[in-house]
Amino acid sequence: SGRMTQIFGIWGGMAVTLLITFITVGIAGILVEKAAYRPVYPAGRLPLVVSALGMSIFIQNGIMAIWGPRFQAYPSEVVPSTAFDFFGIHITLLKVFILFFSLFLMAVIYYIVEKTTFGAAVRAAALDRETATMLGIDIRKVIFFVFSLGPALGGMAGVMNGMYYRSIQFNMGWNYGLKAFTATILGGIGNIPGAMVGGLLLGIMESLFAGYFPSGGAWKDGFIFIVLILVLIWRPTGLIGEKIAEKV
Repeated sequence: SGRMTQIFGIWGGMAVTLLITFITVGIAGILVEKAAYRPVYPAGRLPLVVSALGMSIFIQNGIMAIWGPRFQAYPSEVVPSTAFDFFGIHITLLKVFILFFSLFLMAVIYYIVEKTTFGAAVRAAALDRETATMLGIDIRKVIFFVFSLGPALGGMAGVMNGMYYRSIQFNMGWNYGLKAFTATILGGIGNIPGAMVGGLLLGIMESLFAGYFPSGGAWKDGFIFIVLILVLIWRPTGLIGEKIAEKV
């Protein structure tokens, strides 16, 4: 990031860093699929979950072995510091950028998945892989798309998160992955707008919990588990998700 900033300036360096991250993490996602997922596809869903968890731990510990367990600070020169006051609220341009760039990415993903032919193929493969194959859908292309785009977007989110908090750590993705999963359950699995709404609601609830309860900040992660359990008990399909009939 520092080198990119020296060459392209702060905003140009940020754009180049996000692009490089998108490409490299996308490639890493494809390699992870080949190493950790493809060998256990025939074994069912539970082995896939175990394999994914094992690969996650392996990657985290590999990063820790290379860069160490401590937080790595972002160089101050790579983080935009411009700010302004809006009706008494102090807002930085970095926050504005993160907000609108995230909205842009969500709109693009929604359009691809919900409005394109390939998006329909992705949804069909997720719903019933065998039937989708019989209908002529190339499952390999779908898997390539999902396992490259998903990690690539996660990588860019990690860059923006690091810029916001001005530091990164080897296991920083664990808590955010839990929150993303909870937000997806809260909004409804398979429902992109629902996941967006779920993320917003979860963020508001987490902030209120941390602000109004004694020592709430220290129990925020535990609060996420409570929300997840309550949603799974009360409404497993999420607030917006629809019940899907299971195959017999």
